[in-house]
Amino acid sequence: MVHTMSKHDTPARRSRRVHSAAFKRDLVARSLLPGASVSALALEAGVNANLVFKWRRMHLQARRGATASRTASPVLLPVTIAMPPPAAPRTSSAVANGGGCIEIDVHGARVRLHGEVHPASLRCVLLALRERA
Repeated sequence: MVHTMSKHDTPARRSRRVHSAAFKRDLVARSLLPGASVSALALEAGVNANLVFKWRRMHLQARRGATASRTASPVLLPVTIAMPPPAAPRTSSAVANGGGCIEIDVHGARVRLHGEVHPASLRCVLLALRERA
């Protein structure tokens, strides 16, 4: 006759160690001191350094969350829009406003014209583009 062990014959083992909140707080506080080595502290405490880094992240996130909840609502800043000084009258009849921009897409080519554009120059550019198309 063969005896097989069932789950009820052996006590359940915990797969993870449980550390108290005080232990975690103490280790995190010591790791945040200037010049502290997380690896050395973890080795001394008998835990993995990655676990200490995880506890530190959680601590810092909780602290940031508490700080964010205490801050006041967003502050609106005053904004003023200043109009540019009036431009001197232009003698050219091509463009009355020298601050404009003309953008033309022709057969995959893009032409951008800024400022004052002379009609004869624009005509030359457009004719050249038409010949290449």
